[in-house]
Amino acid sequence: MGDGRCANCRDNAPEFERAASFGEYRDGVRGLIHLLKYERVIPVARPLGGMLAQAIAELLADCRGSMPLLIPVPLHKSRRRSRGFNQSELIARSAARRLPQRLELACGALVRQRDTVSQVGLSREERIANVRGAFRVADAARVKSREIMLVDDVMTTGTTLSECARVLKHAGAERVWAATVARAFEGADSRLAGDSGEQEATELAVTTSV
Repeated sequence: MGDGRCANCRDNAPEFERAASFGEYRDGVRGLIHLLKYERVIPVARPLGGMLAQAIAELLADCRGSMPLLIPVPLHKSRRRSRGFNQSELIARSAARRLPQRLELACGALVRQRDTVSQVGLSREERIANVRGAFRVADAARVKSREIMLVDDVMTTGTTLSECARVLKHAGAERVWAATVARAFEGADSRLAGDSGEQEATELAVTTSV
């Protein structure tokens, strides 16, 4: 019998407790994420938020005590300036409104202080090195002794989410959970997905060429 974890998480335990996704990064879900990230169709954040809310709800059953702090994976300021928004933040806001439990949203608690290169073709060790030091906690008092619900649009290998969780726990967070709209499995069109935009340049190039 399995334990609900993918092979990568069993072999290389991530820093977060558990991850949940609404569905696989394909078909309609992938299309909605593309509409938001690349076509800038902002209203699409609402249905994506509903999907994320379901993934969050699955994880809330395992949380202890008070409701966790909801933190979207941040974009680097240059990428956010170019796009005009952080898609994970928009989706998180929509998800928070749909949950029966009231979760505190802390968009500025975690900061992406260094941009990263594409993760495409990198080994696991190279992926870890690529995101190491890319994030910092801007408000340690806010995360100390709290459970954190870390949210993003897509998870591929989980390297980015794991690094965010490591930084949050180093700052005093008790436990970190990871919820995403979609999960992109390696070998299943994974070249078109990336954790929090790490592979966006590659994805956009492929999308616009077909």
